[in-house]
Order: sequence, then structure tokens, then C-alpha cells
Amino acid sequence: MRIAQEPGMKISVAKFSFLFLLFAFFTSVSAFSPSLNSHSKFVLVFGVRGERNTREVNLGSWKGEAPGEAQAPGPANSGSQSTLVLAAKRTDRPDILRGFNRYRGGWDITNRHYWASVGFTGALGFILAFLWLISFGLALAVHYCCGWRIDIKGNGSDRSKRISLIILILFTCAAAIGCILLSIGQDEFHREAMNTLHYVVNQSDYTVQTLTNVTQYLALAKTINVAQLFLPPNVNDDIDKLNLDLHKAANELKEKTSENSAKIKKVFNDVRSALITVAAVMLLLSLLGFFLSILGHQHAIHIFIIGGWLLVVITFILCGVFVILNSAITDTCMAMGEWIDNPRAESALSNILPCVDERTTNQTLIKSKEVVTNIVNVVNQFIYTIANANPSPNDVNYYNQSGPLMPPLCYPYDSSLHDRQCGSIEVSMENASVVWRNYICTKSELGLLCNEEGRVTQDTYTQLVAAVNESYALEHYTPPLLSLQDCNFVLETFREIKTRYCHPLEHDLQMVNAGLGLISVGVMLCLILWIFYANHPQREGVFATLFFPIRKK
Repeated sequence: MRIAQEPGMKISVAKFSFLFLLFAFFTSVSAFSPSLNSHSKFVLVFGVRGERNTREVNLGSWKGEAPGEAQAPGPANSGSQSTLVLAAKRTDRPDILRGFNRYRGGWDITNRHYWASVGFTGALGFILAFLWLISFGLALAVHYCCGWRIDIKGNGSDRSKRISLIILILFTCAAAIGCILLSIGQDEFHREAMNTLHYVVNQSDYTVQTLTNVTQYLALAKTINVAQLFLPPNVNDDIDKLNLDLHKAANELKEKTSENSAKIKKVFNDVRSALITVAAVMLLLSLLGFFLSILGHQHAIHIFIIGGWLLVVITFILCGVFVILNSAITDTCMAMGEWIDNPRAESALSNILPCVDERTTNQTLIKSKEVVTNIVNVVNQFIYTIANANPSPNDVNYYNQSGPLMPPLCYPYDSSLHDRQCGSIEVSMENASVVWRNYICTKSELGLLCNEEGRVTQDTYTQLVAAVNESYALEHYTPPLLSLQDCNFVLETFREIKTRYCHPLEHDLQMVNAGLGLISVGVMLCLILWIFYANHPQREGVFATLFFPIRKK
């Protein structure tokens, strides 16, 4: 049996690491790169983008074809399959790069027109920031240069000032509530983002451990030695080649996971620090500005007015940025949900994560079964030709074996490599070590011959158990490896993210946006009233003057 490598059938490390890209603010994707197009395939290694012919790991023989069978085409290459446009309705937005024509390509992070449409969702925040920067800047210029101001005189002036004060209090409260919402929202978002990242990192660690386990057990398979009976040399050579690829895949994934998870954590922490700073500064600004304005500290309030003017621009910009982020995450969650329902359809996700179809995946299982069968052959060859042979004393295989015949190891597969039931005289891999223990004989003092009834010596028994354990391990570690190839692992991970993490992330981002919006509007309106109060010094008895008539009534 030969475990032949198939160059055309490859598993990219992208399958195990693409998940990290989805919630890492998409920082690794250059949305507006001119070299990008919607039909390109990329190897995405935990947020690192590269051309498909680079950084790709060939798992070789584990995906080889059985002799005489044609290779089944993958979903991304099958012309007969229907094309699934992910999140089509949600992503039907104006495309800035195409003169604001509608974008109808669906979710596709490799398409710069998709990112242009996502960027359009935050346009309102950027437009408001620009309009506020220009309009209030002109108003300040007119106010300071031309001496233009608003005066309230006459019988209704006190009443107008009281109303203005009440409105100022309301606007200040609105800004303060916005700061509280922003603080709570950013804390919840950071926690959910970290939980999502930790979950994906754990999935990556599981993948690394699976690859490492298979590598270790394959390496042990080469050492199988039952009374000088070994696996065929060609099988050992192929195991060496396969182990090299598996080891490379595991190490690369582990390094990329560690490196990029640290980078993403730093991004999340920096965003958290920025939002906390904005919330604290805006809260302090609104409260101090309120007291300084009603107390008539003209010089101080002018500084606060200019600072608040610029900070409102920043909050509007941040609001636009987080609207874009919210749109991207919501698009991704919806796309994952639709892909979960149609994993075999050709889509933007299948182009990035080309899954191997069921027939091709079965070839991997065939190769692993052949390895297990070879190990069982070695074990049973010893049992039939040596342990149960009753050779003459002159035979090289003679060690005075006698007594009841030792039962052979059960072949878990038939000649067609289908699962089979063990025969009545066979022992299964699960209980072979227990049954064979009854056939151990005690050696003589010289350690050459059995001095009592038995079919196997203690040393040979240990070798037999090692071979059985090796077969059992390969039989049970192959299905997890297959799930990495046929996208079942990715499918389950996406389903978990969609179910557990998407909604909380979207909710927390909405809270952050609500907080930023309240801060922007609240402080913006406060600034107008600050200018009014700055023109009317009322350092002493201001509250008594404004509210005394109310108390008197």
C-alpha cells in the first residue's frame, strides 16, 4: 500500500485561521487595493493575506485519490453549481467607487466595491463632522472677528434665560448619558470581542493539537516492531513525507495564531482606551462647560468652546467609523448564516475556503484505513506465523510457545475498506490488550524460552499492544482531521460564532454608536448655549436670580 501525494489536492492553513479575520476589524484586508478583484482566491492566515501560490501547505497523501477514480471537483470549481450571493439584500447599497450606483455583489471581503459600499454606511457621520467643522468654525469666526452676538433684553429676558438654562441642563444631561452609554457599550463590546477572539484561538489550538497528534501517531507507526516484523518501507517513506507537511502546517498555524492574536488584542485594547478617553473627556468638558458658562467665566469658556468644537468633530467621525464596523460585522454574521445553510454552493466564502467535496474527502479516509490495515497485517502475521505456529525447537521462531491458540486482531475494515463486524475468534482493538494478557508465558531464567504454557512473551506482548494502540489512535484521530478538510470544522465554528457572538457584538456596537451620537448632539447644542452665557457675566447669585421668581410663585 502506498500513500501517494496528490499535488492538486491541497489544504491551506487558511481553513484553520480565516476565522480570525472576521472579527478583527478587518484590518488585514486592503479594501481599496486596485489589485483586488471579486474572483481572486486568497490564502488567509489568521488575518494575513497572500497570493494563493504562497504560504500554502500540502497535506499530500491524506487527500489522494483511489486508483482508477477521477478527482471530484471542489465547490469553487464546479461550473454546474449555483452561485450564492451572500447577504444580498443587506449589502444592496450605493457604491462610492461606481458613482453611487447600487452594489449587488453581496458579502465579499476580497472585493473593493463591497468595502466601498460598507464605507457608505458611515457617510452620515463623516458628512456631519465636515458640516459641523465648517459651519461652527464660520460662526466662531464671525462671532470673534465681527463682534456678532445674541442679546436677550426686555421683560421676557429673565424667562428666556431660565428656559435657556433648563435647555442647557437637558443638553448637558444628554451628553452625560451619552458618555455613560459609551462607557458601558465599549466595555461590553471589548468583553464580547475578546470572548470571540479567545474562542477562535481555542479552535486554532484544537486544530494544532489535532495535527500534532496525527503527526506523533504516524511517527510512532514507523516504529511498529512485532518480533522483527515492520511496516513496508514504502509506507514508512510516505509517512515521513506526510509528517513533514503536517508538522509544517501545525507550526505555521501556531506561530500565526500567537503573532496575530497579540496584534488583534492590541487593536482592541487601543480602541477601548480611545473610547474611554473620549467618554471621560466629553463628560468632563460638558460638566465644566456647563458650570463655567452659567457662572460667566468668559475666557475659560471660550477655550472650552473651541475644544468642544473640535471634539464634536472627532465624535462624529468615530460614530461614522463604528457604523461602518457594525455594518461589516452584521454583513459577516449574515453571510456566515447563509453559508452555513449552503456550504457547498459557490460563494465568496467558498472561494476563500474551498471545501473538498464528500467523494474527495472519502479518499483521505481510505488512505488512513489502509495504514490501519497494514498495522493489523503486521500484528496478525506474527500471530499466525509465529505465536500460533508451533514450530520445531530448531526453528528460529521457536520459544516453546504452546497452549490455546492466540486470537488474531480484528480487521476493522473489509476488503473494500468498509466497516465490518469482528469475527467470533477475533479480538477488537478496544479489548485486545486484556485478552492477549492471558496468553503471556513466563520466560526461563536464561530469558530465551517459555517455561510454562503461553503463546507470547512479555516483550512481544508489549510490542503487540503498542501496535494496537497505534491503530486505534489513527482510527480515531482521522475523523477530526477530515473535518478540517471538508469544512465541517469551519462550519461548526461559524455556527458557534453566529449563534453565540454575533448578536451581542452587534448590540454592543449599537450602544457605542448611540453613546457617540448623544455625546455629539448634546455637546454640539451645549456649545451654542455656552456662547450665549459667555456673553452675560453672572458670577454671583446666578441661580438665585434665575429661579427666585419661581420660588416666589
